[in-house]
Amino acid sequence: MIKRLLLAVTLGLMIPQISVAENGLYIEGTHYNQLPQAVRTRDASKIEVVELFWYGCSHCYSFEPVLKQWKSGLPADVDFWQSPAIWAPIMATHAKAYFVASNLGVLDRLSPAMFAALNIEGKKLANEDQLASLFVKHGVDRETFLKEFNSFGVSRQVKQADSRARSYRLQGTPELVVNGKYRVSSRGLKSQAEMLDVVDFLVEKERQLIASQ
Repeated sequence: MIKRLLLAVTLGLMIPQISVAENGLYIEGTHYNQLPQAVRTRDASKIEVVELFWYGCSHCYSFEPVLKQWKSGLPADVDFWQSPAIWAPIMATHAKAYFVASNLGVLDRLSPAMFAALNIEGKKLANEDQLASLFVKHGVDRETFLKEFNSFGVSRQVKQADSRARSYRLQGTPELVVNGKYRVSSRGLKSQAEMLDVVDFLVEKERQLIASQ
């Protein structure tokens, strides 16, 4: 009898959570986490979504096509951008490559190349010479790459990215942060696609909050 009562209580607690998620509503602490302190966004006039990623992360690589499709339908009031995660020296090197590509206006070519080199081709891209060869292969002058890679500006951008990830309390990759307030990971969710469902839910939550002010 006691076992039956415990089972009934357990099911009773589980059913509302399942139905909530199925109805497109998500629970803080279960499907996403609210940051203890909001992080300033880069454009206060829009609802920000930041992806924290690493080129060497296989989950980030598999997330790319899902994310690309989602980005294609973003409304005008959403500001999506990426920030490289850094918790190891090799990740700092790859973060520098990200900012070099961004600053030189070749991110559309080099991001797929970086993902493929690390996740498909088994390359390490562990130093500036290896990265320079990759950039040259995709149309960037070697000296231009090396100058930007070793610039003060790129070093500052890497430090800012590291500080940003710490403020977000990053726990892994990929993760998404909505409006500097909410962090979404795949933990507790059924798929990477559901991560974006949670993000959409939080974007709408922020949209309604802005409208009520």
